[in-house]
Amino acid sequence: MLFTLYYILAVVVLVLHFTGFLERRRLEWLLYVVAVTVFPAVLYL
Repeated sequence: MLFTLYYILAVVVLVLHFTGFLERRRLEWLLYVVAVTVFPAVLYL
């Protein structure tokens, strides 16, 4: 259940990144946080 919620959050962050929303709001760091945290989760699976 938590993995599902986490990946939904990751997809939302990616969509916001590609639409430019994060850059306009100076929240690009969210993309890097998700990227760093996804890597260990992918290795675990």
